[in-house]
Amino acid sequence: MIAIDDADRVAVPALARRRSRLRRRRLPVISLAIFGVLIAAAIFAPLIAPDSPLKINLANASQAPFFMKGGSTAHLLGTDNLGRDVLSRVIYGSRTTLGLAALVLVVGAAIGISVGLASGYLGGIADIIVQRLVEAILSLPTIMVALVFAFLLGQSFTTVVIILAPFIAARFARMVRGDVLAIRGTGYVELAQVAGASTFRIIRKHILPNVASTIIVVATLEIGQLILLEASLSFLGVGVPPPTPEWGLMVSEGEQYLATHFWISLFPGLAIVAAVLAINLIGDWLRDYLDPKRSERA
Repeated sequence: MIAIDDADRVAVPALARRRSRLRRRRLPVISLAIFGVLIAAAIFAPLIAPDSPLKINLANASQAPFFMKGGSTAHLLGTDNLGRDVLSRVIYGSRTTLGLAALVLVVGAAIGISVGLASGYLGGIADIIVQRLVEAILSLPTIMVALVFAFLLGQSFTTVVIILAPFIAARFARMVRGDVLAIRGTGYVELAQVAGASTFRIIRKHILPNVASTIIVVATLEIGQLILLEASLSFLGVGVPPPTPEWGLMVSEGEQYLATHFWISLFPGLAIVAAVLAINLIGDWLRDYLDPKRSERA
C-alpha cells in the first residue's frame, strides 16, 4: 500500500512548477509605489497628517489649496466647508477605506474559499445547491441591496461588511470551485485517495496549494472593486457614517461645493482613482505572472 506521505511527495504544488517556467515580467513599479504610499499613509496616519481630521475651524472654512490664490501652506490641500484640513482627512481616509476593504476581503475570502473547496471537491447535491446560491447572490444589484440593508440595519461599519462580504464570498467560491474541479481528477489526488488520506488532508495538502494563484489574483483584483463599492455606498449615504474621514463620503460632502470649492471633492476622488488603478494594474500583472497558459506559451 502506498503511504500517505509518498502521495504528498508526488503532489508537487502546481504553483511551484508554474513559477519555475514563468517568463520574467517587468514589475509594475509605479503601481506598487502608489499602493505602498497608501498603505504607509494608512498605518502612519497619526504621524503623517498635519492636523486632526475631525478638527472644525470655521474661521478657515473653504480655504483654497496652497497653489491657488488665497491658499496657505498651513493647509496644503485646503480645507472643507467646516474648516477641516483636506490633506489630513485624505490621509486618515486611506486608513478607513483600505482597512474596511481589507476586513471585507478577509471575511468574504474565508467564507468563499472554504465553500469553493468543499463544493468543488465533494460535488453532488451540495455542489448544486451552493452554486445556485452563488449565482443568486451574484445576480443581485449590490447598490439596491445596500440601500435595503442600510434601511434595516442603519448606517455603520458593520452594515458595510454585511452587505459586501457575501458578494466577495460568492466570487471566491465560484473561482475556487472551478479550479478544484480541474484538480480533483489529477493523478496525485487520486493517489492520495487510494493511500487512504482523509478529505481534509487532501484538500489541505494537495488542492489548496494548487489554487493559491487563483486566490491571490482574485484577492488583488477584488480590493479595487471593494474600494469602489465602499466609496459608492458612502457617497449615497449608506456606507461609513459621518464625520468619519472616508474617501467616498468626502466626495459626497463636497459635491454641493463643486462650482466654488472643487478641491473638497477633487483630492479624495483622485485618491480613489489612484488606489483602484494601482491595485488593478498589480492584479493584472499577477494574473499574467501566475497564469499557467501564458507561461507555457512563453
